Amino acid sequence: MELGIGIGWRPEIAHEVEALAGIDWVEAVAENLCADHLPDSLVRLRERGVTVVPHGVALGLGGADRPDPGRLAALAARAELLGAPLVTEHIAFVRAGGPLTASPGLEAGHLLPVPRTWDALDVLCENVRIAQDSLPVPLALENIAALITWPDEELTEGQFLAELVERTGVRLLIDVANLHTNHVNLGQDPAKALDELPVEAIAYVHVAGGVEKNGVWHDTHAHPVTAPVLEVLAELRSRVEPPGVLLERDDTFPPARELAGELDAIRATLRKAAPPAGSQAPVGSPARTVTVPAAPAPAPPVSAPSVSAPPTPAPSVSAPPVSAPPAPAPSVSAPPAPAPSVSDAARDRTAVAQTALLSALVAGTPAPAGFDPARLRVQSRSLAAKRADVVAKVAPELPEILGDGYRAAFLAYAGGRPMSGGYRRDALDFAEHVLIAGGPADPVARRELTYWWRDRSGSRPPGRATRLIRAARAALVGR
Repeated sequence: MELGIGIGWRPEIAHEVEALAGIDWVEAVAENLCADHLPDSLVRLRERGVTVVPHGVALGLGGADRPDPGRLAALAARAELLGAPLVTEHIAFVRAGGPLTASPGLEAGHLLPVPRTWDALDVLCENVRIAQDSLPVPLALENIAALITWPDEELTEGQFLAELVERTGVRLLIDVANLHTNHVNLGQDPAKALDELPVEAIAYVHVAGGVEKNGVWHDTHAHPVTAPVLEVLAELRSRVEPPGVLLERDDTFPPARELAGELDAIRATLRKAAPPAGSQAPVGSPARTVTVPAAPAPAPPVSAPSVSAPPTPAPSVSAPPVSAPPAPAPSVSAPPAPAPSVSDAARDRTAVAQTALLSALVAGTPAPAGFDPARLRVQSRSLAAKRADVVAKVAPELPEILGDGYRAAFLAYAGGRPMSGGYRRDALDFAEHVLIAGGPADPVARRELTYWWRDRSGSRPPGRATRLIRAARAALVGR
């Protein structure tokens, strides 16, 4: 399936995307689309023959729980509505807690890395098979950017992806910007990852911009694509011709001419990096055979972690890059072999580990053993900042009402209240928190915030009994 050169479709740049020359396809965030009708811009693009691929961000296939049937059905509906040739998601977990750990459910509001262990791989593969059975078109999964790495990992990124493909037959969406991010933040070599992963399984490639602050690379999708990211794209192209390459931009959108310039840079990089004709094995050629470390014997289940009440956020500290442990190269072969069902013990161990990490990031509990506390603080602040940004987008009235005080007020709120629902619920809870605390100080702003809250959640701000019930529920986070 050849896709060509594409760009991420976002409502803010819908007109610019339609006007760009040489666009073969676009990708749209699945959760931002209605299940029964499309935005007019996507309708026009489809009428012109432009392929639209839905890109999911909320399944959490790397999480300990099995995929939610409702989310799978929603993704399937959008694939059918778009007439898409495939759907894509991420190798990540986005929530933790709940019944598997007998603890409150926690939402990250972001893509977090799964531990590259045999347990986590077993869980991921079973979740992928469940998703594949529920979707009407093929599934491809994306490698993610990370600010942190798990201790005691048993596989490299390339090995992990190769094993995933071998067991499930899933396709890969390789984000070269994420490979660069992991190089800066974790000391992982993009060239080695490309050597180890099964390039013949690549469905398409993402290219995006970011920025480095205090030695940490932030994959913002809000900055221009940098030369190092294009160098990783060139490394990939020297090994394989990807069926598609897509430019991602999610914020701080530039003029159309700048987007066109970045697309031209991508095209030029692909041309220059292409090997001489006849010197490169075609996509889908037999994979190389290498050795994979043996899976360890099953370990006993682990008890659920304690999730305590969140403390005051720690000050900003930057941590040095952490290198991934060296490991032998993987084995890549096809087709996927049948695999046994994942044991409850493996899911339990994965659930405990992920809940402990997410609790440290969003509820301020102690850093799990083996993690760098300074780097966890960087990740925690990044999650809170993204949460503030997204709430400002889904409820733009809040920063308008609160003015310059919005961000500081939201970060103070987020530091003590983990997100347990979606961003719209988070916006309502934040407004309620401000009102209960007696804010805003300006009476006009308080009246406007009260009206906004009433219009969306009830007839009046909660009374004493309701506040006590909600405080008791919040206290469960500490148990």
